[in-house]
Amino acid sequence: MSDKKKKYYVIWIGLERGVFDSWNACKKYVEGYKGAKYKSFESKELAEEAYSRSYTEYINTETANSDARKASKAQPKAWIDRDLDEKGDWPELNSWSVDAACSGNPGKMEYRGVYTATGQEIFKAGPFEQGTNNVGEFLAIVHGLALLKQKGESNINLIYSDSVNGMSWVRQGKCKTKLAQTAKNAQLFDLIRRAEKWLENNHYTTEVRKWETEEWGEIPADFGRK
Repeated sequence: MSDKKKKYYVIWIGLERGVFDSWNACKKYVEGYKGAKYKSFESKELAEEAYSRSYTEYINTETANSDARKASKAQPKAWIDRDLDEKGDWPELNSWSVDAACSGNPGKMEYRGVYTATGQEIFKAGPFEQGTNNVGEFLAIVHGLALLKQKGESNINLIYSDSVNGMSWVRQGKCKTKLAQTAKNAQLFDLIRRAEKWLENNHYTTEVRKWETEEWGEIPADFGRK
């Protein structure tokens, strides 16, 4: 007999909603459903209590009580929660997520940043002519870092990005794009130079961390154009 502890699953948004007594019962209503919101719980009572509230209300409560949540094994940390026995590391809710979208390569590019827990948009820039996705990812991260420092939001100390290149360029303080500058993308290159100058002249403590798309799904800042 398996000694694996039974879990219950709440689906707030999916093909069906409610409390389910197994992952197999839950996943058929959330897999492939864009924007699904669901989570596992250690007991039926906890699941039913969570489902009695809206997803937004529940997430806001979880965020406000993050310290208590970390200390409690009964309510594991998660943004979208499939089976915590399968995956052990989940995104921090109280953070920003950034992403870029580009139509063509090069093409019209735009980027934005959102609050990870709710998807609320915090900033957006573009579209810019003759850009690339990597340039947008780089600019999005720097924009987020600069805005957090300007706003002095000490309660936010983490930015997620799904771009390895963008994160690497930020660490190096240089946008190492091979994109050629033209009259059409002159504004974009001006932003690149300003971003590089900001990185050169500013110290920041905000952590930039990789969003694990394979485990967590699309980053909350995703434009949904794939």
